[in-house]
Amino acid sequence: MTDEKILTRNFDRPDSHTLEVYRETGGYAALAKAQAMEPAAIVDEVKKSNLRGLGGAGFPTGMKWSFIPKDHPGPVYLVVNADEGEPGTFKDRYILERDPHALIEGMAITARAIRSPLGFVYIRGEYVEPWRRFTQAVREAHDAGYLGRGFDIVVHRGAGAYICGEETGLISSLEGKKGWPKVKPPFPAIKGAFGKPTIVNNVETLACVPHIVNRGAAWFAGLGTKTQGGTRMYSVSGRVKRPAVYEAPVSVTLRQLIEDYAGGVSGTGRLKAVVPGGSSAAILTADQIDVTMDVDGLKAAGSMIGSAGVIVMDESVSIPEALLVVARFYAHESCGQCTPCRESTGWIYKMVHRLVEGHGRKDDLDTIVDVAKRGAGTTICAFYDGAVGPYISYIEKFRSEFEALVKK
Repeated sequence: MTDEKILTRNFDRPDSHTLEVYRETGGYAALAKAQAMEPAAIVDEVKKSNLRGLGGAGFPTGMKWSFIPKDHPGPVYLVVNADEGEPGTFKDRYILERDPHALIEGMAITARAIRSPLGFVYIRGEYVEPWRRFTQAVREAHDAGYLGRGFDIVVHRGAGAYICGEETGLISSLEGKKGWPKVKPPFPAIKGAFGKPTIVNNVETLACVPHIVNRGAAWFAGLGTKTQGGTRMYSVSGRVKRPAVYEAPVSVTLRQLIEDYAGGVSGTGRLKAVVPGGSSAAILTADQIDVTMDVDGLKAAGSMIGSAGVIVMDESVSIPEALLVVARFYAHESCGQCTPCRESTGWIYKMVHRLVEGHGRKDDLDTIVDVAKRGAGTTICAFYDGAVGPYISYIEKFRSEFEALVKK
């Protein structure tokens, strides 16, 4: 396992957000190399690297790029998802604040690969400093000639809706509409922003692209597992001694992240549970942490890597109260377009609140799980499917804690 910092290599350097510092560490060399490559060759290199989307879905990046119709007259758009609203996740803001040119270079290379003249960066509205830093970096890149010659970037601030982290909801918002997800198919690569073929990628995903072009697909693929290449940034928070963003190969285990990187469990010092991939991921118990933190590793464990937001809970944490926080979030953030999501998220929040207050009944637990399972897979986007993960796993794995709150 490598300890080399790749995505975070500039984070601790003074003025790391500036063009001068970025170029001191080889910045924009990959863009120059990519400009001498055919677009198809860039796509092929990214495919061979086993880079998978680092925003949540984990879809192979190069494959996604290849879905753009070859005979489309254009334009083709590139959209960057910098909305980062998943609770427990705070990695992309570090790139926007501390190394924004890494994203710009990754976008410029990607634009050449998919033949896009224009890219949009949709930044979470609450990310004021990341927006300022990134906007300044775009100006620097323009002045230096890296942008404005065949490819340009528009920075767009969102208005604080979690649903706009879903790619089609983001596109709707970008188009000036209500941030409602769209029915798929057609997928964005066929009909996306403003009705044109569009590739939507996460910030961290595109920040990997310059390194792949510079050092080769084989090198990047060799850093990870058989099905996922590279390193990634893990947001580790909760009851750990050193909460922070840590970069590690995707083959790192959850135990290693908690004990070796984050210094171990704080509070009581005894681990109770871990959310491994942001609030949507199914919770894991203390005896389930010897699992690799890649897409397939966590899928096999019955959870998901999602946005790699690791939330650690020691034995003093109340699981019912933790579920109440999560349920409140999903009830508040549902866009309301689909009936199962609109009705169930609000109803489940009320049920969990009743349980935590000590007014619930034992059969409430079975009813919550039944409603959650029935609604899964019935909505336009994956928002409700994400909410179902904690609804079911918290109750099924820690049922005794919930039953202890029930009076009858």
